Amino acid sequence: MSQDRINKVFKAVADPTRREIFHVLMVASTALSLTQISEQFDISRQGVTKHIKLLEEAGLIKTSESGRERFCEANPTPLKEIKNWMAVYDKFWDDKITALDKYLKTKK
Repeated sequence: MSQDRINKVFKAVADPTRREIFHVLMVASTALSLTQISEQFDISRQGVTKHIKLLEEAGLIKTSESGRERFCEANPTPLKEIKNWMAVYDKFWDDKITALDKYLKTKK
């Protein structure tokens, strides 16, 4: 995963409204129209569209058009890529804690 992609995903999920939009789409398990998404938030459709654009740039949602309406669908794959990227740091800290535990046990 490139640094640019990682940055876009973190930027997208940094905002609570974008996280909620993503959550709504995940729970729906199907594509929702911009109108359906906008109805669930106390912001303008234009505001929702701006959030959708950032989520789309991060690869967290896919949009398609049908007639005059745009539909959005969640794509959790980038979150899995972030999880895999973070796993390296999980192992690092697990190793450090294990080493500290061993050290403390030898000092008793």
